Amino acid sequence: MTQKIIRQQTVDAALLRVKSIVARGPLDRQALADILQELKALAAQPELWLEADFPPPEEGVRHARYLIREEADKTFALYLNVMKPDNRILPHNHTTWATIAAVEGVEFNHLYTRTDDGSKPGYATLVHERTLEVGPGSGVALLPDDIHAVEIRGDAPIRHLHLYGRALETLTERLSFNLEDKSCSIMSIGVTTRREAAAT
Repeated sequence: MTQKIIRQQTVDAALLRVKSIVARGPLDRQALADILQELKALAAQPELWLEADFPPPEEGVRHARYLIREEADKTFALYLNVMKPDNRILPHNHTTWATIAAVEGVEFNHLYTRTDDGSKPGYATLVHERTLEVGPGSGVALLPDDIHAVEIRGDAPIRHLHLYGRALETLTERLSFNLEDKSCSIMSIGVTTRREAAAT
């Protein structure tokens, strides 16, 4: 049995368990914590996420995102993010639930609370609540309106699994927040997603 087949079978089994958690309803922080446990178990199998199958981004590129699995209706989308150091992503929400677990390296997640009422288009104020160091054995779970920023430090690329309620390509209402000028705007998807099928 090839490594790719083992990976597919392992992922399929984990996502079946995730779907059963979601089916319990409602999707609250406890349910998200249970989903995160499943993702952390996947991330704890580094042999499934090797550099040979999912290489780091090319010279001059800071981020490679690989789609591992999604449903036909674009739900339950699992990605592997390989990101170089000195990479920062502005504060943003997701408009769907999201969980992140580390395979390798540390991703600093800065969590924020929005303090304005959202009534003024293009304007937002945020307060920093805490920073989580998401390394191997740990993770973070986010409800649709939760806001986080990502920072990669150190001197080596990181590998983290991200599981979303809906595929990133469908999230056209995500907001990105600029702390300096207190503005917000629709967030672009960023780098082009690479298909897991292209990996060996």
